[in-house]
Amino acid sequence: MAADDIHIPEHCDHTTNATCGRHDKLPPVVETLVAAWKTEDCFDHVGPVPIPSHKSIIDIIYQVRQILFPGYFTKTKLHASNLEYYLGKETTELYELLTEEIIMAIRHDCRRSNLPCTRCEERGHHMALSFIESLPGISALLSTDIRATLAGDPATASSDEVIFCYPGLLATSIFRMAHELYRLEVPIIPRIMTEHAHSLTGIDIHPGASIGPSFFIDHGTGVVIGETTIIGSNVRLYQGVTLGALSLPKNAGQVMRDVKRHPCIKDDVIIYANTTILGGKTTIGARSVIGGNIWLTESVPPDTRVVLKRPELVYSGRKGEHHDIICK
Repeated sequence: MAADDIHIPEHCDHTTNATCGRHDKLPPVVETLVAAWKTEDCFDHVGPVPIPSHKSIIDIIYQVRQILFPGYFTKTKLHASNLEYYLGKETTELYELLTEEIIMAIRHDCRRSNLPCTRCEERGHHMALSFIESLPGISALLSTDIRATLAGDPATASSDEVIFCYPGLLATSIFRMAHELYRLEVPIIPRIMTEHAHSLTGIDIHPGASIGPSFFIDHGTGVVIGETTIIGSNVRLYQGVTLGALSLPKNAGQVMRDVKRHPCIKDDVIIYANTTILGGKTTIGARSVIGGNIWLTESVPPDTRVVLKRPELVYSGRKGEHHDIICK
């Protein structure tokens, strides 16, 4: 196309179209939203009741990881000579930030439920300190998880790769810190933590679950571990495994809150991909192997192998032709 054929408007369309705005139509929508928020059918958090900061809780997760894995997730280089200073600084900051969020979580629970004074300030400081005192134990547990990953996955020979890259270890790390807060009866914060891990990895572990040392989730996407699940030591799960509850009644939120609803997995068990194990009375005995695509609602004795009967495969193609396929 020749340059002479290009039409350039004499006036910019923006000037003539500036009157197309519909800002005057927004106030009625806002009025409708405000009216809806004043009804019992709508959920909001408007008013003086404090609420924990979602962003701050996620910041806490990563600050704890910097303490648990010194040098891996820091912007500055660490040396033996400054490690004590670094950990002291990070731990002090963690204590102050975590205390603030725990206090707000307790106050939120207290005022939302019209509870009498629960000494939120005192309890917040005590819970934050108790959590920090648990960090050496969490670190020791995560060391066993890393070793289990190295022992169980031939795709890696490096602990650095496991710490930096493996979603199973990330989800397990966040679970272990959230579980300590859950055990201390800190409101809402543990669930925010594990749901953040869920959004990042596709691994959904309720902070109330109990998981022993040397835990390894391979691949991980789609793994679900319910609140009352109990998992022993040296257990390996593959992607898509569900440790869940049986069908629940409509009012399960009230009547089954304190009932064991999820299975018990004993030591040295392996559960392969896309297997579902349901029920609070279901126990998988020690050293058992559960194959892939299994549906279990009953217990399995120790030293048992559970697999599906081999299906019949049907191949379709040109009649009479057969080729050997060799992978080089």
